[in-house]
Amino acid sequence: MSTQGIDQLLSELRSASALAAGKPAASQQQETPQVDFADVLKSTIDQVNSAQQTSQEMQKQFELGDESVNLQDVMVSLQKASLSFQTMVQARNKLVSAYQDIMNTQV
Repeated sequence: MSTQGIDQLLSELRSASALAAGKPAASQQQETPQVDFADVLKSTIDQVNSAQQTSQEMQKQFELGDESVNLQDVMVSLQKASLSFQTMVQARNKLVSAYQDIMNTQV
């Protein structure tokens, strides 16, 4: 998974936090390229999907007896796909929790 999108998202969250606290954000002093959250989220989901499809294809090739695919590569690929999916689920859980907190905030 690419960490560039996550780093940019983290930077935006920090600047929003600084603005909420009444401090000038560091991003106001230096221009950073704007990143669309939906695009970052979609590309991350696409990467997880790609990892899962690759691991399933490797598993299928190994089961069919393809000599070019060994068991170690299949197992590593399956674990990478599982870990990336678990990470995505945890990020989703954090986003849902943050959304619920925001919705429960009284103005």
